[in-house]
Amino acid sequence: MGRLSGQVALVTGASRGGGKGIALVLGAEGATVYLTGRSVRGEPTTLGRPGTIDETAEEVTARGGQAIPIRCDHTDDAQVESVFARIRSEQGRLDLLVNNAWSGYEISPDPSLPFWDIEWRHWDLMFTGGLRATAFASRLAAPVMIEAGHGLIVNITWVLDRPHGHAFYEVVKNGTNKLTAQMADDLRSYGVACVAVSPGFMRLERMDLSPELASMTESAEFPGRAIAALASDEHVLEKSGGVFTTPALAKEYGFTDVDGSQQSPFWDRHWAGTWE
Repeated sequence: MGRLSGQVALVTGASRGGGKGIALVLGAEGATVYLTGRSVRGEPTTLGRPGTIDETAEEVTARGGQAIPIRCDHTDDAQVESVFARIRSEQGRLDLLVNNAWSGYEISPDPSLPFWDIEWRHWDLMFTGGLRATAFASRLAAPVMIEAGHGLIVNITWVLDRPHGHAFYEVVKNGTNKLTAQMADDLRSYGVACVAVSPGFMRLERMDLSPELASMTESAEFPGRAIAALASDEHVLEKSGGVFTTPALAKEYGFTDVDGSQQSPFWDRHWAGTWE
C-alpha cells in the first residue's frame, strides 16, 4: 500500500515531461491518477512531440498504479469542465490537483530577446495555456475539496534568484506564485492547501543534451516525489501559500531523485531555498 492509497489525483498536461513524471510517482504511491493532455494515441501529437496520455497511463499501470487518461485542451473551458464532472461522477472526490498544463513552449522562448521583439502570440500561449489554465482548473477543484474538508492544489512554477531573461515568462510565473498565495488564503479556513512547486532543469524527452548539460539536470520524477511527500503530509496546510523548490522539499522530507541525489548541479549554481 502506497502513501497515497485511496486518494484521487488529477495531473494536467501529463502526455510527457514533468506531468508524466509526476503521474508515474503518484500512481506508484497508490493514488488513482486522472491524466489530461492534448496528445492521444493514433492522432498527431502536439508539435509532433513524443508521448501521449495513453502511454503515460500504461506506464502508471505497469508500475502497479491506476490511471485514467482524458483528452483535454486546457484552453477550452468546456473540455475542462467535462473532466471535473467526470471525476466527480466516477470518484465523488478529488484529493490532489497538480496544475502542470503549459503551452508556453509551443514557441521556443528566446531569453536574448527584449520584450518588444518577442512574438506577441507567445504572450497568449503562456497566459491562456499556463496561468489561466491553472486558475480555471483550480476554480473547479476547489468546491469538491471544500465539500470534503481537505485537499491539496499544487501549481507548477519556476523560481530562481535572477530574471529568467524572457519578460512574458517572468510575468506568468510570478503571477502563478501570487495566485498560489491568494488561493491559499481563500482556501485555508476550509482545510484545503495550495502550494507552488518549482522543479529545476529537468531532463525531458525532446531534449538532446550534451553530457555536461545532462549532468546539470534532475529527472522528471523528482517533482513527483516532492508532490507525493506534500500530499502525504498531514500538516501540509502549514505550508499553504508557499513556493518551494524540489531540493528544499527533498531535504525536508528526506527523498531523493532517481539517481540518489537531493540537488542537481543546476541548483548549486542558482538557488535552492524556499521562497514564501
